[in-house]
Amino acid sequence: MSKAIFEMVDELPTSGLTISMLNALDFAAPGEWQNTVGFVNTIKTVTGEEDESLIQAIGERAIYLYNDRSQGYQRAMWLYQTVDGTDKLLGAAALANKVGETIPLLGFLNSVTPKPDKAQTIDLCLKLVVELVAFCQINGIPGDSIGDFVASLGEYSGESLIRMVALVCVDGLIPLGPDFITKALSSINSMSPQDLEHNSTFQNIKNDIPGDNSGSKLNFIGQSFDSVKGWMSNLVADRNLTPSKVLHNFQGFVEIADDKLDYVAAFLDVSTNYYEHTGTQTLARRLIERAVAEI
Repeated sequence: MSKAIFEMVDELPTSGLTISMLNALDFAAPGEWQNTVGFVNTIKTVTGEEDESLIQAIGERAIYLYNDRSQGYQRAMWLYQTVDGTDKLLGAAALANKVGETIPLLGFLNSVTPKPDKAQTIDLCLKLVVELVAFCQINGIPGDSIGDFVASLGEYSGESLIRMVALVCVDGLIPLGPDFITKALSSINSMSPQDLEHNSTFQNIKNDIPGDNSGSKLNFIGQSFDSVKGWMSNLVADRNLTPSKVLHNFQGFVEIADDKLDYVAAFLDVSTNYYEHTGTQTLARRLIERAVAEI
């Protein structure tokens, strides 16, 4: 365990590219996400509690639950952090501090490399599987509970919903186009276990993906994506989501040319960490809700 849960929640940023991007996605999930930061502030927001002694007791119980390795909270946090990857753009830390400025993408075209569709498909599917496995870890159920996860998507809200919206928009629509679901399914179905093994993110998280070998893990990844395609299709249809509509809403923080979609996707991939950010907020909320129920 690298840091205490209260430290990670206290250190969540209030500005930067990740925050700008998530705020820009409000059009797809109106009013769902507020960037709640700070451990005590999160306790107050989640519970509505103002009594200092009760807030202290809730916080201590939440920290105890997180520190208990028999629970899945630390593993879920590790998954959220790891799937965002460590291959971040040089200078991304400086960009994170830019507030209210529009960042010209042109200046980064030589710094980012668009991914081939196959690599982008693997990243999209692995993020979805991490969401599924983290859900199972947090809820103490077997990691292959695809049905429970799919059923829970209808109840997703707040930071969890905006994370899934970002997955669809940033890792699906922008890099792969409006038919990203069909394209991803076709790609994953024609993929070999060796293709998967060449992916660095898969190498990092493969032990957490159900399956005895790369072939069975690939099958699980395909089954997971296929099971969620209906939810993703409904989201795209209900919100009328298109690549151009997403890009239009991103114009407030990055200058984008419509013919550079693959570069936009690569730029956002290496300069944002929306899984880690919203994953930390999801964990904090779940820990606090459970702590309140147990004290």
